Amino acid sequence: MPKTLAIAGAGRVGRALGRALHERGWSVLVVATRSEATAGKAARFIRAGHAFAGITHHVLAAKTILVTVADDAIPEAAVELARVGGEQLRGKIVLHTSGACDATALQPVRNVGAFSGSMHPLQTFNGISVPPLEGKIFAIEGDTPAVRMARSIARSLGGVPVNISAEKKPLYHAAGAFAAGLMLGMEVAGVQMLKTAGLPQREALEALLSLTRQVLEHYEKLGAHKAWTGPLSRGDYRVVAAHEEALAQHHPEFLEAYQAVSRLSACVLAGDPAMVLEKLEALPRHAMPLVKSKGGSA
Repeated sequence: MPKTLAIAGAGRVGRALGRALHERGWSVLVVATRSEATAGKAARFIRAGHAFAGITHHVLAAKTILVTVADDAIPEAAVELARVGGEQLRGKIVLHTSGACDATALQPVRNVGAFSGSMHPLQTFNGISVPPLEGKIFAIEGDTPAVRMARSIARSLGGVPVNISAEKKPLYHAAGAFAAGLMLGMEVAGVQMLKTAGLPQREALEALLSLTRQVLEHYEKLGAHKAWTGPLSRGDYRVVAAHEEALAQHHPEFLEAYQAVSRLSACVLAGDPAMVLEKLEALPRHAMPLVKSKGGSA
């Protein structure tokens, strides 16, 4: 199976995958982004590939085309790829790397005879370095030849290819959002609360990161129920109420999130979720004070 690649839209994911695959013997022939300058920068990071502004006929030199643009831009990229390639795309593999979209986002290239699929690494990318991909899940679906190629790419990177049905991809991606982006939002909110309480930024960050790491280590070693901590796990609803009162006073923008996450924790961790939810609903509701805007009074 030819190990030649063209990358369309080399942002964080495209650059990292391109570099990792290049280091493992894949030939990255083309790197295409919106401008020649960004394409050149991406090619230098990957250490391979000729840089082009936009999708051109040069991508047809590769057996596999990785479309690593933002989710909303995938259909547009597919239209342009089909326009440029036409029947020359017949038999080629086109993969996108969205976690939420399925292979139908690439329908225009299917219409001209290409095989399409999706291949999403369940991993965060910072745009600065290549993250470790060994042992990471790669969610894969699409046309059979595209799935075969995606599995080959994932294995080359030391990843674990897993078939995810097209209709379940949004659910799969939501799970990743819970564990990564949303978790980070709660972590940063916690740091802001500690700063309001008087701790310096660095001490607040280190304290909460240590706490989070401990909980996750306990979850991995002991299971969710033994790792669950905090007043809700102990049924100390007076403390939960005090938390809500403090948030209503100092950080009202976080109150609804706190309440929602408390209900979520009850649903997935409590031995008797219905009882815990009933107790939470019985807590006094705090009036949300008006939040002043930065430009003046509310």
